[in-house]
Parts: sequence; C-alpha cells; structure tokens
Amino acid sequence: MSELFEAPVLHAEPPVPEAPEVEALLDAAVALSERLSAEAAQADRERRLPFAAMQTLRDTRLTALRVPREFGGAGADWQTVARIFISLAKGDPNVAQAFLGHFVFIERLRLMGSVAQQRRLLPLAANGALFGAAAAERGGRFRGEMATRLRSANGHFVLDGVKHYSTGALYADVLKIRALDENGEMVAALVPADRVGIERIDDWDGMGQRGTASGTTLLHSVPIHTDEVMRMQPWLSRPHHTGAAAQILHCAIEVGIGQAALADAAWWAKNRARAVKESGIDSASQDPYVLHTIGRIAARIHAAEAIVDEAAIALDIAADSRFAGAADEHVHAAAVAASIATAQAKIVSTQAALEVTKTMFDAGGAAMTTRAQNFDRHWRNARTHTTHDPVAYKCRAVGNYVVNHAPPPLTFSY
Repeated sequence: MSELFEAPVLHAEPPVPEAPEVEALLDAAVALSERLSAEAAQADRERRLPFAAMQTLRDTRLTALRVPREFGGAGADWQTVARIFISLAKGDPNVAQAFLGHFVFIERLRLMGSVAQQRRLLPLAANGALFGAAAAERGGRFRGEMATRLRSANGHFVLDGVKHYSTGALYADVLKIRALDENGEMVAALVPADRVGIERIDDWDGMGQRGTASGTTLLHSVPIHTDEVMRMQPWLSRPHHTGAAAQILHCAIEVGIGQAALADAAWWAKNRARAVKESGIDSASQDPYVLHTIGRIAARIHAAEAIVDEAAIALDIAADSRFAGAADEHVHAAAVAASIATAQAKIVSTQAALEVTKTMFDAGGAAMTTRAQNFDRHWRNARTHTTHDPVAYKCRAVGNYVVNHAPPPLTFSY
C-alpha cells in the first residue's frame, strides 16, 4: 500500500521561487480580463470550459497573489485581490469563480495548516500551482452537512465520499477535500488532484456560470497520508477572517458581472439601439429614458464596487492582526468587523448584480435579447452565482449586530 502514498510534490519542501511584484500581476490580470471579455459570449453559448485561461493563471503566477513573500508570493492585500477578482469577473465570471477556491485554500492553510504543510504547499502556489476544493455535498438536513469520512487504515487514512458543486476542482493541481474524521470532527485532506481514487466529473448543468466546472468529485478509498490532514474543527468555535475572505470574492464576482452587463448595455445604447419615434429625437443614445437606465445601473454597480472595496479594507485589518499575532481580543473584534462589513457588501453586491443584469434590457429593443448577442448570460450568471449563500441571512446577521451587538454566526460563510 505504501506506493499509493508516493506524492513527492506534497511530501518535500519545494524551492522558494523569486517573489513576483504585485504591479506585474495586476497587469497580467487586466490583460487576461480583456481577452476573456472578447470570448465570453461565445464561450458561454458553447459551454467551452476555460482551460486555457486557467493555464494563464498558472503561467502568469496570479496564483502567487496572496502567498506571503517569504514563500515566494506577492504578499498582496485583500483589497488588491478583490479588485483583481472584479476585473477577472468582468471578463468572465466563470474564470473568477473557478479561481476563488485557490485563495480560500491559501488563507485557510495559513490559518489552520501546520508549519510543515505551509512550507510544502505555499511555494507551490507561488510558483504557479493551482489549488482547488471539494467541500459541498447534497442531501442531509441542512447545507454544509457532510457524509464524506476520513478513516484510519494501516497507519494512514482513507477518504470516501461524494462531493457536489466542486467548483474549480476540475482545473486544480492540488485539492482541499473536506470531511469528518472518526471522531466526527471536521478535517481537510490536502492532496494532489490526480491522487488515485479521486474522480472529477464534468456534470455541472446550471443555467449560468456554465464554465465553472462545478461538478461532482467521487472519492473512492482515496489514500491520505497523516501529514496531509489539516484540522479544521477548532476553527468552528473561534472567530476568524477566512469566511469573510471567501465572501469578499463572491461579492467581487457579482460586481464584475454587473460591470460587464453595464458595459454591454452602454455599447448597445450607443451603437445599436433605435430611437422611439415619439421621443422626437434621432438617436437612442440621446433618449433621456435610455440615459436614465444607464445612469441608474451605473450608480448601482459603482456603489457595490465601493462597498466591496471598503469591506476588503476591514478584511485586511482582520487578516493582518491575525497573522501578526495580535492579542486575542483585538483579533476577534477585527474578525467580527470584517464579517459584518463583508456581509453588508454581499447584500449590496447581490442586489446590484441582479438589478443591473435585469434592467440592462431597458436600454434596447427586442434585438437586444437575441441569442447572437447572448446578453442574457449576465443575468443567468448573476442569478446562479447569487444563490450560493442566502442573502436574507446576511441581512439578519447585520441587523442582529446593529440592534443587539451580536456577532455573526461562527460558520465558514461569514
């Protein structure tokens, strides 16, 4: 059985690469976004999976953004990461969402992983390895309930289960697979994506976000080495910032979707829309009702972008205080502040994305709805993506904090 545990990529400390500069990664992200924007409508229409774009993320080392510089990363702050995700999502939200798990993996590895795990894995990400996750499952009494189990076997462990909505796992080099151990405690296995027993299936058929590859991951007695197990259970009862880190990226994706819809609506109003005869003007681009539509959705999505940027600052304070070893009371207070700020951003970004992608069609006539234009993908993407976490519960958490000074729930969604 020992040969099943041969995974030198995860069992030796790799060399630390030279750290990239944040500015260079920003430029690479903008270039990728522009390329994706030109291809996004056709890619959605054909459900063409973005393998090339995911390889670009590796090649440009955008994977290194949030990795600390001592491990060869750029050491970027969350404000920068959020802005980059807005840009990527404006180009193609499928790529941004498939990339999201990489950053959550890194942040939780830094918080929950052992020093040895960090030394093995963080330089890989800094050098272009793409991390992903398989966490969500169907069934059970409530969201987040898990049937996947990690059991001991001959001095090692074996992982069995079925994961659904494994967003980005199909593109990843390394996976973080969530499970319960024999004591019922939450753990994560950090393993190569091609480990024997792991089967990744492209069976995602959602109406939107068609290229995220959010399909099924089957786990058939996957061999897990002892040092590949990361203990997550202690963090179920302690305030921390990594839930807000995941949420800020979801917010950024929603803003990016809205920005793409706004850009298409403005282009249509300027170049393709026809004036209404009774308006008394010759050009739809001068129609006050068309301009009102564009102005209203522009303000809506700009406000969402601003609140996401503000929440990212709160998240940076929480992350920095945690990793700098600040006093517990300061770390916990900063984590709560970041969670509430991000919950507010999620409320606003969700509403903005849905409003903009719905209202954009008021800028044009029936021709704007044709499949050739495929503008409906913006609404389908927004509607699909915004179902991840019920925004009503974000409203409740914020209201409970404002009225009763109650902290947000201790889950990985805040």
